[in-house]
Amino acid sequence: MLRSETATSPGRRARALAGLRRYQDAPRARRTMGPVRHRKGAARLRDYGGDGAPVVFVPSLINPPFVLDLAPGRSLVRWIAEQGFHAWLVDWGTPSATDAALDLAGHVTERLLPLLAKLERPPVLVGYCLGGTIALAAADLLGERCAGVATIAAPWRFDGYGTAARAEMTAMWRAADPVSRRLGALPMEVMQAGFWRLDPARTVAKYEAFAEMDDAAAATFVALEDWANAGAPLTHAAGADLFDALLGQDLPGRGAWRVGGRVVTPEQIACPVAEFVSLTDRITPAATAARVGVRHDLAAGHVGMVVGSKGRAMLWEPLAAWLRGVADPTRTSGGERK
Repeated sequence: MLRSETATSPGRRARALAGLRRYQDAPRARRTMGPVRHRKGAARLRDYGGDGAPVVFVPSLINPPFVLDLAPGRSLVRWIAEQGFHAWLVDWGTPSATDAALDLAGHVTERLLPLLAKLERPPVLVGYCLGGTIALAAADLLGERCAGVATIAAPWRFDGYGTAARAEMTAMWRAADPVSRRLGALPMEVMQAGFWRLDPARTVAKYEAFAEMDDAAAATFVALEDWANAGAPLTHAAGADLFDALLGQDLPGRGAWRVGGRVVTPEQIACPVAEFVSLTDRITPAATAARVGVRHDLAAGHVGMVVGSKGRAMLWEPLAAWLRGVADPTRTSGGERK
């Protein structure tokens, strides 16, 4: 990719390689996440404190969950806890060899729902990216046992990716499928290569820029790149679901995705629903949104809306305002007011 993108500019190639070397050599701070309170299989529910209404953040299966708890001052989940809610974060963990047949529906019914059942009162779910897709399905199945569901840059109508992008990602999956089937898992490296293909010019350009970035901005860049380049593999069944059932056939968007023995559709969710949609997102374009509930359009990218300098004004504060409308943050988990 680097060769093709910089074929006519040796100077750009040199800057991109210098940026890559700086990234490799950059110091890393030790990461501390919320303590684990509940487990189900490889999945864990991490506690970020607060004694108000429970708000459970559901991250994507792709990349680690710490994008929602990136660094001091850039942690959405910790900030929500500071607003008077009891914040939780799902950590999907690393699947075991026996999890190969656990598909996306299984992540809803066999991982997420049992974790939510450990809570003392119906939670509000906040799903990010593919975690939003999963959260919508969970909210539909939970019915009145879910107090609300908000999605952030979450795809549901996968035909919104467009014919060309869907065909390219499907072709990538066909090439990876035999190895994934033998391993019982789809390695993150395959997923990351797919993301690079969405915008190869930007991938090279960001490392060019990083070569000359000031130290403060560089620290954030390193934290985000470590997140983007890390993550446990998907189970083989989840990978097949993502690329075949969702991207290939658009089962959710066509009202044909079966989870827990029945078709799940956002339109029949019993609790309040909100969508936070980026208008400049290349990972989950606005056209892929579910188009249900209260919609908030944001002029921020897929990651920038969560951890960027404008994220608090664009996403965090509107999300907190919506949460206050559906879940009283002054009421404790036992039901009494503070």
